[in-house]
Amino acid sequence: MFGIRTDLAIEAHEMVKTHKQQEIPGVEVDVDESKNMKITRVKITTDEGAKALGKPRGNYITIEAKKLRKNDVKVREEVSKNFAREIKNTVDLKPNTSVLVVGLGNWNVTPDALGPRVVHNVMVTRHLVDYVPRQLEEEGVRPISALSPGVMGLTGLETGEIIKGVVNETKPDVVFAIDALAARRMERVCTTIQLADTGIHPGSGVGSRRMGLTQQTLGVPVIAIGVPTVVDAATMANDAIDLMIDTMSRQAQKGSEFYKMIRNVDKREKYMLIKEVISPFIDNLMVTPKEIDELIKNLAVVIAGALNIALHSGVTYDDVTRYIQ
Repeated sequence: MFGIRTDLAIEAHEMVKTHKQQEIPGVEVDVDESKNMKITRVKITTDEGAKALGKPRGNYITIEAKKLRKNDVKVREEVSKNFAREIKNTVDLKPNTSVLVVGLGNWNVTPDALGPRVVHNVMVTRHLVDYVPRQLEEEGVRPISALSPGVMGLTGLETGEIIKGVVNETKPDVVFAIDALAARRMERVCTTIQLADTGIHPGSGVGSRRMGLTQQTLGVPVIAIGVPTVVDAATMANDAIDLMIDTMSRQAQKGSEFYKMIRNVDKREKYMLIKEVISPFIDNLMVTPKEIDELIKNLAVVIAGALNIALHSGVTYDDVTRYIQ
């Protein structure tokens, strides 16, 4: 909406719902909330709903936990276990299901290094299938392979082409793609994890749309997992001005010319003006927290832990902790 960048379906739903002041046809929303986290399930069931939110039809599950920013060990464990449950509820994982885990992003750029860091902590077992197949089956371990293809600036190759080649050669039953996302609210940066069964378009949140990783392009189901690590600077400035306008409208005398002026500010024009003003100086600027190094490291452990629990039925969270550490 208004060109505001976000990869999160929950934010797209919030913006459209606020604008229309009513529920959106073809979009179902279910919310579970506990002390430490909030799980929101957005299901887009019709083409009308997909067009309204700008997202493909499918399921989008979001876990929000503000304490992830505070490195609370108990919350990290709770989020990891709940996320593993959501993965198992979303994906039909049979005992012999083979999985390819892809870590998208640039390991040299911290806010974009989530995918490669997750892959580093995933329990890969595909290479063991030929040697100890019975033991793997008895211990509830699936054949898992993993890949960090890098970005075009490092390889000179389209990331999607690399992944498609690997999928064609190894023939996994499902692909999990992990990537850093862009949010529209700073409060959701590094506190939110999104799971989607619709695939992913790497770089779309920061205006660099690459070849999509979807069932249509790869030939197998693609499950996208992402965490917002950046916010568009123009969006932050827009939100700050919105807060200022709201404050002034509450304090202004109702019916006055000033009140009418600030209440009639066109939000689209305001956002486009902000982008026009800052573009010559900080074009395409994305903002990330100063402690992003530690946050990416911890979030990679949370997501890798959830994947290890979900993909290997014989693995517990304690096993995961020992493996990762």
